[in-house]
Amino acid sequence: MKRTGFLLSAAFAALAIPAHAEGYKVALDGTFAPHAMPSLSGGVEGFNVDLAAAIGEKLGTDVEVIAAQFSGLIPALQAGTYDFLVAPTTVTEERATNLLFSEGFMDTNFSFVVPAGTEPMEGLEAFKGKTISVNKGSAYESFLNDKAEDYGWEVVAYGTNTDAVEAVATGRADANLAGATVSAWAAKQNPRIDLSYEYSTGLVWAFPFRKDDTETRDKIDAVLECLKTDGTMAALSEKWFGVIPVQGATIVTPTPGYGTPGFDGYDETPHEVSCDF
Repeated sequence: MKRTGFLLSAAFAALAIPAHAEGYKVALDGTFAPHAMPSLSGGVEGFNVDLAAAIGEKLGTDVEVIAAQFSGLIPALQAGTYDFLVAPTTVTEERATNLLFSEGFMDTNFSFVVPAGTEPMEGLEAFKGKTISVNKGSAYESFLNDKAEDYGWEVVAYGTNTDAVEAVATGRADANLAGATVSAWAAKQNPRIDLSYEYSTGLVWAFPFRKDDTETRDKIDAVLECLKTDGTMAALSEKWFGVIPVQGATIVTPTPGYGTPGFDGYDETPHEVSCDF
């Protein structure tokens, strides 16, 4: 598998004792905008790329980010190719039986986009009877189809989410449904649409680690807590999504213990949030 990588150098490496002297090698899917996507200057850029850099700065060590296909990330992690993954990975019971997860760094919610200037819409009821565009074969299409009888909406599927968003911008659909960050990115880039109602799934994105690497998981978990409380995560959200996180959102709220509560591998041991590494 061909891979591309680059170093995210810690700006304060000389001022801190490295937590992992040789640095960390991490990976993500480099085609999932705005979390990671090809940069005009080479390599990849995006929210999770910046987040990896911020982790390296806090720890005073290098973080090498490798861009690879998502399907190969977990097998490569298990084989020891990477120290952990910085790809947005939904925590599920099945995954937690084979992987160790950090606490969530973001909620994996769904969001609608609507034509620019549309009045605020709250709740699924607001979309009753509407024509909603969606990426064909996605989890969002399944969600809409499962609830179509209850809400009477017409689901129109497109080959790409870009085409589905364009249907809203050109008046062929009343709304589009996709992941919250993808929708926010689309609205940030396209003045013809606005970000609308966000549907909570109750799930989070977190970083996966090998099952036996509790030490690294706990260290990175603690760094995430620091970044949530010192304003870094909020700043990255505003930069990449154009969204200021609300109080209580996972992206700015430390989780007690280490890991994701309710899933295998969670350690409820209490500890103070600190940025002293």
